[in-house]
Amino acid sequence: MRPYVFVLPTAILAAAIATPAAARDLTVVSWGGAYQQVEKEIYFDPFRTTGIPMREDTWDGGIGVLRAKVEGGDSSWDVVEAEAESLALGCEEGLFELLNWDAIGGRDAYLPAAVNDCGVGSVIYSYVLAYDGARLPDGPRSWADFWDVKKFPGKRAMRQGPKTNLEIALMADGVAPADVYKVLATPKGVDRAFRKLDELKPNLIWWAAGAQPPQMLASGEVAMTTAYNGRIAAANDADKKDFRIVWNGSLFTIDSWVILKGSPNVDAATKFLAFVGKPENQAKLPTKITYGVTNKAATPLIPAQYLPGLPTNPANMSQAIELNAEFWLENIDSLTERFNTWAAK
Repeated sequence: MRPYVFVLPTAILAAAIATPAAARDLTVVSWGGAYQQVEKEIYFDPFRTTGIPMREDTWDGGIGVLRAKVEGGDSSWDVVEAEAESLALGCEEGLFELLNWDAIGGRDAYLPAAVNDCGVGSVIYSYVLAYDGARLPDGPRSWADFWDVKKFPGKRAMRQGPKTNLEIALMADGVAPADVYKVLATPKGVDRAFRKLDELKPNLIWWAAGAQPPQMLASGEVAMTTAYNGRIAAANDADKKDFRIVWNGSLFTIDSWVILKGSPNVDAATKFLAFVGKPENQAKLPTKITYGVTNKAATPLIPAQYLPGLPTNPANMSQAIELNAEFWLENIDSLTERFNTWAAK
């Protein structure tokens, strides 16, 4: 006997499938560690008091993760804090919703570099050289010193992947910061960067999450590391460390909030972006972690004592180069493949 099969009408079935996604809380994804703890304090928890339920998640970046989420129909994330090339690639590939700028304060409220059809700048930060002053009172002053394992013995840590490491390798090899991307735009320049990384490879270990560099310094696992400037300052404040930052040759960039395509919570996500973009809210960020802000009206609200440690401080910015998102938009996939092959040897 054939079993009896009850068939739901199509409309009811579709509603049943859609309901769990539509009913879930707004999910916001950031970088974890000390930075997300600050976001929780100044953005996430206050936003929850507006009556919109919200949950948090963390990630370590990568456009492939976002592609898999959207193309695979995984609607578990709504708002994601993404790096510049992920913003550019994802917007080009249709992975993000177009923002309603009128609902989040308007384009003119933000620094020009923080404005994109698919994303709004969340934070300005720098990749820096960091070391423990308690172990190295007369520490490194440049990326060339980072490579000098005779003068400064010990392991080095760098973020796993080609981005920032190729630029840093060229500066360590004597390329002027202003010329880094001219050199890196050529095959010979890329080869030169990898040859320089070859020199340091026996002394290199890798980090993936921003919380790792201060942990590696604290444990003595490495003598120096690349790091996000704010994570180093946060460790000094929280754990009374003497970690020091070398701004010379630092690379600054802007992360952005994006809304993943197909999010069932676009309205709530837009309200979240409006909330975290308010100048009075953004101005709290540098008082907790030394990152710059993107709303033009926020900077005058930042107490003066916090300005020297910010990437946006002119004294620090004058020693830095901007991470070239256009270069990485064009080259991230091919150079990541080459980097992974190189690292596995």
